[in-house]
Amino acid sequence: MLVDVVEAKALEGLKLWLRFSDGTEGVVDLSREALPGLLGQLRDPGFFVQVRVDPELKAPVWPGGLDLDPLVLYAKMVGKAPLEETEVL
Repeated sequence: MLVDVVEAKALEGLKLWLRFSDGTEGVVDLSREALPGLLGQLRDPGFFVQVRVDPELKAPVWPGGLDLDPLVLYAKMVGKAPLEETEVL
């Protein structure tokens, strides 16, 4: 299942409100994620609030090319592993 992010808003506490192309919307809490390397920049509230949706990637992005995978975010939001919805042939 392919889903795109169509809207994103930064919330307090490293939470990200998202709306997806299938109409699903909700909050993903990133505060307990490891966020290694460049992702550590997201812990800076001034940086985190700069989130926007890239029209080509259809994903939440930040300055410097930092982006998060829409499928992983969707899976976190609905509580499923990204491949759980894949049909078995």
